[in-house]
Amino acid sequence: MKKYVIWAGMTLGLLTGGAPAVFADNGPQLLTPHYTYNAKTIISGARLFATNCMACHSIKFMRYEFLTNDLGMSKTDVHKYIMLPTGSAFKNNMTSAMPTDMAHKWFGLPPPDLSQIVRYKSQDWIYTYLLSFYRDPKRPSGWNNHLFPNVAMPDVLAPYGGIVNERGQVLRAGDEPPPKFKEQVTDIVAFLRFVSDPSVVQRHDDGPWVLGLLVFFTIAAYFLKKEYWKEVK
Repeated sequence: MKKYVIWAGMTLGLLTGGAPAVFADNGPQLLTPHYTYNAKTIISGARLFATNCMACHSIKFMRYEFLTNDLGMSKTDVHKYIMLPTGSAFKNNMTSAMPTDMAHKWFGLPPPDLSQIVRYKSQDWIYTYLLSFYRDPKRPSGWNNHLFPNVAMPDVLAPYGGIVNERGQVLRAGDEPPPKFKEQVTDIVAFLRFVSDPSVVQRHDDGPWVLGLLVFFTIAAYFLKKEYWKEVK
């Protein structure tokens, strides 16, 4: 159990190459993730988040059923890929299984709830943070972060993205090529963006219909106005 929690708590991100070009003298400049914001991207991010992050981080304002109702993810897939392995009910909130007292012992403070992290920090900040980890033997966790120096959180995505030192030199290549790894990080950002505003996907789907109706009623109102004012003239 302890091994599982430690690995699951090592949430998110590592830069796999080109670090000197990314980091300015006073720290990293914020990077902007580029992605298509749709259900497929969000679901991919949800699976990565559940596998790598949720043992420590809760998103208590989100319920499992929203992934089905809002994104079209099947209930079977939610049980298989997202509800790991807390034993939560389908209508329950997505909360971490980590006991608070153990979180204090392992990390000093309980890992924060991430329900509104994108609204609080912005998606650019989250994306840059996840790409800014490096190996630091002087830290208790063995990891540090250029954007958030001396952060307590270690890095669970190192197996995907690889390990670099403070200068960006690759110490161990990741299992995924850099473009694929950055795509995975982007998917996680997309999921956290969805968590902060779950209605946005439905709004995007409804938007064209609403605009179409407005155009229709504008045209109808124009011809109705012409018909009414025809007698006045």
